Amino acid sequence: MVFSLFNDRAFYRSLFAISVPIILQSLINSFVNIADTVMVGRLGTTEIAAVGLGNQVFFLFTMVLFGICSGGAIFTAQFWGRRDMAGIRKNTGLCLILNITLALIFTAAALLFPEGIIGIYSRDRAVIETGGQYLRTLAPSFIPFGISYVFTLTLRSIERVKLAMIATFIALSLNMALNILLIFGAGPVPALGVRGAAIATVIARVTEMLILTVMSYRRKYQMAGTLREFTSFNAAFAGRFFRIAAPVIFNEFIWSMGITVQNIIFARTGTDAIAAFNITNTISQLTWVVFIGLGNGVAVLIGKKIGEGDDETARDYARRITIFAPLLAAVLAAALFPLSFLLPLIFNVNPAVLEALPVMFLVLCLSYPFRAFNMCLIVGICRAGGDTIFCVIFELLFMWAYSLPLGGAAAYFLHAPVWIIYLCLCSEDLFKAIFGIGRLRSGKWLHNVVA
Repeated sequence: MVFSLFNDRAFYRSLFAISVPIILQSLINSFVNIADTVMVGRLGTTEIAAVGLGNQVFFLFTMVLFGICSGGAIFTAQFWGRRDMAGIRKNTGLCLILNITLALIFTAAALLFPEGIIGIYSRDRAVIETGGQYLRTLAPSFIPFGISYVFTLTLRSIERVKLAMIATFIALSLNMALNILLIFGAGPVPALGVRGAAIATVIARVTEMLILTVMSYRRKYQMAGTLREFTSFNAAFAGRFFRIAAPVIFNEFIWSMGITVQNIIFARTGTDAIAAFNITNTISQLTWVVFIGLGNGVAVLIGKKIGEGDDETARDYARRITIFAPLLAAVLAAALFPLSFLLPLIFNVNPAVLEALPVMFLVLCLSYPFRAFNMCLIVGICRAGGDTIFCVIFELLFMWAYSLPLGGAAAYFLHAPVWIIYLCLCSEDLFKAIFGIGRLRSGKWLHNVVA
């Protein structure tokens, strides 16, 4: 199996041609998030907890955007396989309308009720006040990010991934530079603390949007349509879009609510617990970006093959990625674990936080191969094949019926250490992988949605 796994060089050339720019884009984003966490972490445990919870609202927003745009990407990839440019543009227009509407709702909530939203997560008054300041200042970034997200995922689906990588690099490099200036102050610029971090993010997101939209039109990419083309979809197409995309949107929203519940569990366990959880997740992004790239890359290849009518090759690609990704995950997990011992040199947090981190990292690394399989199965295979109902059942059943009740019981009834709570939450990946293998082998995940 190992030798046959690598006998299709064309597959891996195509996969990495799409995946590597996505990986680099995500890696840049992760480095900036780590830099943000480190810089805010120098302010203290309260600040890192507050910003982490404020970013949970942005994470919830991002996941619903991802549901809309990855649902749309199913159509875009298959339209791309058929070279249907009009289809790509009407699909892009519908996604833009949905994203901007959602962004307006989140902007209003963040401006009007920031402390009330943070109060859902934490009972620590200092964390609520600081997180509220951060969230209100962050609010103007929602609309430009929503527009950027449509362009980014559409560019991936039409195999034009370099522009999104460049836009992210420029915008997030700007974000990092502004963070240094605005968080700590320099010369006539006052030290703004967490508000400075939020202002830097807003400026970076506007910059990213401008680069993506201006350059897409200047280079005449396939999704760069007119207002008439963006609104050319009819009720029949919108109905077909929502039949496929609605389960994805619902999936991402409820899944992100589950992540929100995870944060509530840790935040109400204590400020030290949520700080340890935020640090673990931030550092893990260094390697997890590889599987984000692989999942999105193989989704484009599988969707394109389905659009071309080549179902057998699509199934072959699915088999390859679900073997290759877990093997690679095991290697990268081994590289990630030693980083946990360097964290006391980086973060100015309480000793209890530093004590928990190595064990939490070990739990994370052990779950990596199963998590990589699940990521590629859902994002790369089932969604590309239009099997969105299964994705909802697969993602949400294990989270809401198993891991969240188990983690909540460990925290509130057993008063377990933070790493035990984390183990309970991560254990779902093993059972999901076992269940997912059956779906992959059945072949029932493959559907042509644009035929």
